[in-house]
Amino acid sequence: MINPQFGTKTEIQLKVLNEISAICALIDCKFWLRGGWAIDFLLGEVTRPHDDIDVIAWIQNREKLEQALAEAGFEKTPVKEEFRGRQSDFRKDDVDITFGYITIAMDGNLIMNGLPDWVWRSDSLSQQSFMLNNITALVLSPRQLLEEKEVYERIGRKPRQKDLESKKILHRIIAELN
Repeated sequence: MINPQFGTKTEIQLKVLNEISAICALIDCKFWLRGGWAIDFLLGEVTRPHDDIDVIAWIQNREKLEQALAEAGFEKTPVKEEFRGRQSDFRKDDVDITFGYITIAMDGNLIMNGLPDWVWRSDSLSQQSFMLNNITALVLSPRQLLEEKEVYERIGRKPRQKDLESKKILHRIIAELN
């Protein structure tokens, strides 16, 4: 049961997440949640309303993923020029979904496709599934999620209140893991 204070938007986002999970299982495409939904899955509860859904997948799955999403009624939306090659944006039931794509660089490092300077942690892709509202998903590791928040600050993005709260939660989760 979802806390009623989070409203219908949260329920719709969870329905869309469930669809994404089913589509990815059908086409054998592994995905990881990132951002606010990743934190909620790590905790097993919805902590706040979310603006969108952020997902990570392997670049080699991009074409079949985009095709399967389109066939399932997801509308592909334009991506800003600077993000082309790194992500695909979709919308369904007034929910915005960003699929970011990762790859292995020539030197063996895990990177966001098209961003060779942003080397991800070797433990970024957690293999542990988490469940929320009867939906099972992989999530990026808490350390990767925290590092992303910190990278954004280093490149000049002013932290939002939700980022500060997420960082507190991630520090607590990481401390509990140790």
